[in-house]
Amino acid sequence: MRDVKVVPHQAVWKEKFENEKRNLNKLLPDATIHHIGSTSVPGLAAKPIIDLLIEVPDIEIIDEQTEGFSQLGFVGKGEHGIPNRRFFYKGEGNKRAVHLHIFPNGIDHVIRHLAFRDFLRENRPEAHQYGELKSSLALKFPNDMESYIQGKDQFVKELEKRALNWSKKNKRTGN
Repeated sequence: MRDVKVVPHQAVWKEKFENEKRNLNKLLPDATIHHIGSTSVPGLAAKPIIDLLIEVPDIEIIDEQTEGFSQLGFVGKGEHGIPNRRFFYKGEGNKRAVHLHIFPNGIDHVIRHLAFRDFLRENRPEAHQYGELKSSLALKFPNDMESYIQGKDQFVKELEKRALNWSKKNKRTGN
């Protein structure tokens, strides 16, 4: 079980991402590694867990690398509810520190995550509104991760649609 903890943005999150990226590049030299999630958006309140989206040419290779991920401190969970994804995490319970979302290059899930991140980086009012929602839900459900997730689900889906439209117009993706 994990508590729901949302904190103000911390500059150190970018450095934590860069450290994880360096280590993962050694294991996956052909991968493209992106910082996603709320910790990747300056000024956005977030759960202090670094989310990395990793694009690989062949998802099956990841299944052969489980020992390498384990040596880096990651626990593998397979697809974990999303087809064509491999999910890993580092840290147990309230010590959870990192999530890895690994997908084949350029699939819809990659496009969606990057559009959402880039939209929030460029649209401060929406990022602020999202941060406020997450903070209020964390106060309301401090020990109920599922209710926290459900509480922001509709907002995220609507924001994601706007982000995808915005991304198509602006042709945006990056680290």
